[in-house]
Amino acid sequence: MLTPKRADNAVQHSQGRTKLVVLDLRQEALGTAHFVGKLAQAAAPIWGPAAINSVMLAVSEINRRGGILGREIELSMYDAGGPIGEVARRAAQAIAIDEVDVVMGSHISAVRVALRKVTGGRVPYIYTPVYEGGERTPGVMAIGETSHWQSRPAIDWLSTGGAVVGEEFVPLGEDNHEAHLERIRAAMPDVVLISLIGTDSITFNRAFGECGLAATTLRLAGAMDVTVLLGIGADNTEKLFCASGYFSCLGSRANDEFRSQYQSMFGTNAPPLSASPIPRACGFWKPPRSAQARWRSGRCSLRHATSSTPARGLVTIRDGRAEMQIYLTEADGLDFKLVKML
Repeated sequence: MLTPKRADNAVQHSQGRTKLVVLDLRQEALGTAHFVGKLAQAAAPIWGPAAINSVMLAVSEINRRGGILGREIELSMYDAGGPIGEVARRAAQAIAIDEVDVVMGSHISAVRVALRKVTGGRVPYIYTPVYEGGERTPGVMAIGETSHWQSRPAIDWLSTGGAVVGEEFVPLGEDNHEAHLERIRAAMPDVVLISLIGTDSITFNRAFGECGLAATTLRLAGAMDVTVLLGIGADNTEKLFCASGYFSCLGSRANDEFRSQYQSMFGTNAPPLSASPIPRACGFWKPPRSAQARWRSGRCSLRHATSSTPARGLVTIRDGRAEMQIYLTEADGLDFKLVKML
């Protein structure tokens, strides 16, 4: 597809707290609902555990620092899988009956479109995953990478230009990739761009390596972590690159502290951290005082930029969307090594 440039390559509001959603809120807590769902049909079992751990760590850290706007957070987890209408009803009930103050979501974009209709004008809605871009709904903050922001600089670094020689759309849950791989082999691309996620990514990349294509063709993915590498297998990760806003291998004091806190809370054998599920900056940050009124009313578009420096590096939220450093890594067996900051 491209010419390679480099081959190395029921709850009551407290008088003074904030809510993430909680099944078991104390009377003085601020409620936050975290809807953890399927980033694809089979992605939740891969990324879900780390996402849940990360948001629990974030809640613990924020509460230790005094909460949000002087209110401690109480967290409730909801399933964002299943029929979208049911997820939307669950969210509406959480807002109306449980009186949650904030909704966070780690799920597919179709669920986001449904939930923003439920949260609009009522509570802030923070959407955390990598997504296609274009979200501008007032009250919605899409804080993950977009495919354009994530992939374009990696493509520019890997290639000197070129032409698209093929494109394949793969159904969710597809586990037989022989036909796709044959068409890739026939097209003889230099680079294959992969947007599959979760188990779909595992089965495709494993087959890609086993059929011998990995020895001759670079792969660039945008939603991959150590858990996915474990599924692919070390023998099948040759010439596999990934661009993302976070990798656990990043060498920085902030990331070292984050990993240390994560392991301290959940143990050394906890699910591996990755960009795909972690609520960026551990998913939550304390909004600036200038945003308090909008935060309380759900009108949190944050037209004026606000920044934080979490484990991933500087993140700026502008008009409800995130701008962040993107990192290019190459798979090294069952881990990643940093190639370049893009």
